[in-house]
Amino acid sequence: MWEIIKAGGPVMWPIIALSIAAAAIVLERLWSLQPARIIPPELHDKVWKLVAAGQLSDRHIEAIAQNSPLGKVLAAGLANRHRPREWVKEAIEDTGRHVAHELERFLNMLGTIAAVSPLMGLLGTVIGIISAFNAITHDGVGDPKVLSGGIGQALITTAAGLVVAIPSLMGYRYLRGRVDELVIAMEKEALRLVQSLDEQRDGVAADAGTPVGPA
Repeated sequence: MWEIIKAGGPVMWPIIALSIAAAAIVLERLWSLQPARIIPPELHDKVWKLVAAGQLSDRHIEAIAQNSPLGKVLAAGLANRHRPREWVKEAIEDTGRHVAHELERFLNMLGTIAAVSPLMGLLGTVIGIISAFNAITHDGVGDPKVLSGGIGQALITTAAGLVVAIPSLMGYRYLRGRVDELVIAMEKEALRLVQSLDEQRDGVAADAGTPVGPA
């Protein structure tokens, strides 16, 4: 392996650095974007029980916000639950944009690595070909060993760039799709919360308007 890296020339080191960065990003995002960590299945029922029982306090809202990314979105709506529906939706949408941005962290860098890696390999190819032509100019074409170094460098760096770019692109596409799925799922949960608050508000209003005793 060391001989291959050495034969690839100086361009191999940036390619290796990109491969390490890409692997670290993919592993970190796979861990961070687990559905159970982003959207705890029991969170909505827990929140609604507190709302229905009238036990929701600022302390509860703060704990919900720290629970998960979905908790941050729901907490934004709960903090404005006594305000008009438009205010609740606006607070949820604003927080949702920030949460979605956090979920996409490092993905742009991973996409950049997928795009840059083959270009780095191409750069190594060009450098290797230039080295081969310089060798031909200096020593002629009589000895194949004169050309082998430059051609070998060109092929190795091209292959290395593709080896880094292909998995990086696959990881980027997969993680981007997972983020989109999680964002849609959080939107559905937030809509359930808004509808639940509307139903509760309508129920309170109906109870307040119900006549008590004989007319």
